[in-house]
Amino acid sequence: MRGNLPPPLAAASANGAAILLPLSHTKQLHARLLVSSPDDDVRLRLLLLRSYAAWGDLAAARHLLDGAPRPASPLLHNALIRAHARRLHLPAALALFARMRRLSSPAPDAHTFACVLRACADCSRPDAAKVTHGIVVCSGMSSHAVVGSALVSAYAKLGLVGDARQVFDGLRESDLVIWNSMMSGYGYRGMWLDGLDLFSAMRRAGEQPDGYSMVSLVSSFWNHEALAFGQAIHGVCVKGGYDSGHHVRSALVSMYFRCGCMESGHSLFGNLLDADLVTWSSLITGLLPIGKYEESFVLFRQMCYSVSLGAHTDIRVSSSLMDAYAKCGFADLAYGVFFQMPDKNLIMYNTVISNLGSHGFAMKAIEVLDEMVSDKLRPDSATFSALLAACCHAGLIDEGWKLFWRMRDEFNIVVNVEHYVYIVRLLATFGQLKEAYDLIQTMPVPPDCGVWGALLWGCCVHRDSSLGRIVAEKLFELYPDKASYRVMLSNLYASQEMWWDAEEVRSELTNEDMHKNTGISWVGDARK
Repeated sequence: MRGNLPPPLAAASANGAAILLPLSHTKQLHARLLVSSPDDDVRLRLLLLRSYAAWGDLAAARHLLDGAPRPASPLLHNALIRAHARRLHLPAALALFARMRRLSSPAPDAHTFACVLRACADCSRPDAAKVTHGIVVCSGMSSHAVVGSALVSAYAKLGLVGDARQVFDGLRESDLVIWNSMMSGYGYRGMWLDGLDLFSAMRRAGEQPDGYSMVSLVSSFWNHEALAFGQAIHGVCVKGGYDSGHHVRSALVSMYFRCGCMESGHSLFGNLLDADLVTWSSLITGLLPIGKYEESFVLFRQMCYSVSLGAHTDIRVSSSLMDAYAKCGFADLAYGVFFQMPDKNLIMYNTVISNLGSHGFAMKAIEVLDEMVSDKLRPDSATFSALLAACCHAGLIDEGWKLFWRMRDEFNIVVNVEHYVYIVRLLATFGQLKEAYDLIQTMPVPPDCGVWGALLWGCCVHRDSSLGRIVAEKLFELYPDKASYRVMLSNLYASQEMWWDAEEVRSELTNEDMHKNTGISWVGDARK
């Protein structure tokens, strides 16, 4: 007897949504899997494996992997490696990785290497990270963007900034995530001069920073000598609108206290309605070096007292707990804090929607929107940015469209460029490239590189060289000096075996003096 997933599970699973099933339901579906051969065996196994892992039953998760038809999908191996890594079970994660390499069916893919490298960093094992790097080089995966980003991030977190920079410099193409990872490495070590140089290089390369870029840079200012530069970057944050994100404002508070400018830090903290636990800690510990021990202790008692009474008694503590739980991967606990609050404001709703969306619970995030409306609160532009990002993350195109039109028609919210980026990315994900292009043509504001870049990405994924050429030309007009878009177009032509066109685009890079670093990788001292 053959079967299929129940419709709700099938739809969510097909779109890559994260579903946390109750343990009893997980076992029931597992039993069904054992007595039947569903058409969507891999998706069901992946769903069950992730659910078992979330409940901590890694033995059952391993049983699902071992019982999978051969060759087992690398998705199953990657999910179990990630589950062990989250619990800091590095030997188990490395054993699974070794098994994949030994059997070569399935062979480790880019995401496998990324999972292993992240596990090495989280477990503070630079030796394991370097061995994995060597395997990456031998496997010919050095030039893959996902692997390169994981290497830079892992070395940066491990404090091996020199190794991170060697990998970074050897990448053929660096996207914003990789730039931010490298900048974070300098932030961890307080290397603010190097951080500023890298930030300047990123701007010269035509890459526009985001909030995480600013956090990475601000985190590198650790002493009074760097205060003037920190204040200048604060000005950049204000001018560019980056300080609207609470993570940026929290980083700025921490920076002022680290640099000894307590007055500015205290003033900035007082204006935060959504301070997280890191910001609270920055304020409390920042008062100690200047001898304000009593005030520091009073603030600590205030936070603990609010927690003991219930997070809902203090909006700052509630936001802090929600933020802490979400960052640790416990979106359900973050929602629990939110649910207990009797008086919820727009900031709290937006926070929980963003948290749910970033963890793949897009449908739950949409339900929270309906709760907000029932609470007589009016969603704003940020609400729908978080919702559309959630749909983009989970691949919910129908729900994304409905939200897009509700925002405009039901709530009269002006659709901005960020909203168009998400909806274009959704359409591109599902191959609806013409629809995405037609939508861009109707935009009331000029589309920027984010919008066109999302469509060019879709053209590359679905190998549409005709539309890709048109979109790339738009990007060339906006950013004529940015080489990455020409590289994307060249790779698109190459994927279609349009070798003359690919060579022509590559020649433009040379003729227009757009130089790219040659892709190289090495382990150890490059001078040897």
